[in-house]
Amino acid sequence: MHSSRKTHRVRVGTVEMGGGSPVRIQSMTNTPTSDVERTVAQILELVSAGSELVRFTVKDEEDARAVPEIARVLAGYGCSVPLVGDFHYNGHRLLTRHEDCARALDKYRINPGNVGTAEQHDANFRTMIEAAVEHGKVVRIGVNGGSLDQGLLADLIQADLEAGQPRGTRGVFLDAMVESALRSARQAQEYGLPEDRIVLSAKVSEVQEVVEVNRALAARSRYALHVGLTEAGMGLKGTVGSALALGILLSEGVGDTIRVSLTPAPGESRSREVEVAREILQGLGLRSFYPRVTACPGCGRTSSSLFQELAQDVQRYLQRRMPDWQEAGLVGVESLKVAVMGCVVNGPGEARGANIGISLPGSGEIPAAPVYADGKRLETLKGDDLAPRFLQILEDYVRHRYAPRPATTPPVPDLKGLNPPPGVRTEAIEAGLDARKACIEERSVVGNYVSTAEVRLTTQTGPSHPHPGVGGVSTPRRPNATPGGGFRTGARS
Repeated sequence: MHSSRKTHRVRVGTVEMGGGSPVRIQSMTNTPTSDVERTVAQILELVSAGSELVRFTVKDEEDARAVPEIARVLAGYGCSVPLVGDFHYNGHRLLTRHEDCARALDKYRINPGNVGTAEQHDANFRTMIEAAVEHGKVVRIGVNGGSLDQGLLADLIQADLEAGQPRGTRGVFLDAMVESALRSARQAQEYGLPEDRIVLSAKVSEVQEVVEVNRALAARSRYALHVGLTEAGMGLKGTVGSALALGILLSEGVGDTIRVSLTPAPGESRSREVEVAREILQGLGLRSFYPRVTACPGCGRTSSSLFQELAQDVQRYLQRRMPDWQEAGLVGVESLKVAVMGCVVNGPGEARGANIGISLPGSGEIPAAPVYADGKRLETLKGDDLAPRFLQILEDYVRHRYAPRPATTPPVPDLKGLNPPPGVRTEAIEAGLDARKACIEERSVVGNYVSTAEVRLTTQTGPSHPHPGVGGVSTPRRPNATPGGGFRTGARS
């Protein structure tokens, strides 16, 4: 799906994008950059959520002076996430006056629409590019609809009028965005920046316009592309808009790194945008981050809430166990698909199509629930303890199917347990990590969840052994696991 467009591979710090690399997720802080503690806390929060690059504004001298300290503190916490400085209006001055800032960043974001006008524009832009060349940094040339180069736009409008068949304001506006990005990229190369250190972006807040302008950029260049819907908005509106725009582009092979620009509700974690980005990539089949549960929406055949409760139990169980499975080296478990279906219509088919699945009885159906693994029927569960028994089968399946081997991608470390670097006040950093933990617990990713099913599992299937890192909850032993043999379950019918 995503291999159709060949782009230059770009290395930003420790992360590669483009050229066949996975689509990368990035995010942006909303703390005052000069407040080192709060900014570090939010960066750690975003990284723990899965952000692979983090951007922050560098708007003045105070911000520029803070950048090297932010990098130092993050290194002390063992965090090597690439840092991107966002410059507008005065980046040429800040990068030349604060060389420590220029060196500490891994990438500069430059908006060609606000680096100056006429000759001043070219001189300021050149200064920033030369700083990137000197320090070996990557540059994202980021064009935004709200800050488009007005001189370029006026020239294109005039040319459109003289052409005799005007495309109209909207068409010329989008043409100007594409032209601004490409002209700036050519200039950057003329000033010595190689094409494999250039990333382009062109963002507006309307889905169709984002799609159109990025298709044009992709057709006319091989630069790596950063795609996203700018100012997507809050909540459902921003999530749906971003999913539509990114889904269309990524399914066409357009986009090497993404950001979901959600406006957080007051007090909401900034990491929500990272979670949405992960869902988009996993939903498109471009990357896998965690096991997924397929569940039917319910209808008149599923008047019981049993399948809804079991689907919720399974989702929470998977999310809870995932850190332990990763630690145990069960590589590939992140792509596990579990089906929890509510009646005979689609239940058996969906359950067979998943790695492991269960088809619960609907209204008026025989009270029995067949369980399938890898397309084959394992057994049929009956009785009031369907949930704990299915979770036990699920645990056995995972342990057998995903044999331990060295992980290629280690899980995100628990940064809270690390010692801070000397001389750093950590109250805000610890508060930020506590906020992240609370946010994760609320969304059932990790935390203190203990389902009724899990309690039954522990009490009904015999002795258990503790698994560290799972909130102190014991997970049953696997009485039916066959060492060195095939996966099997107890003979129930």
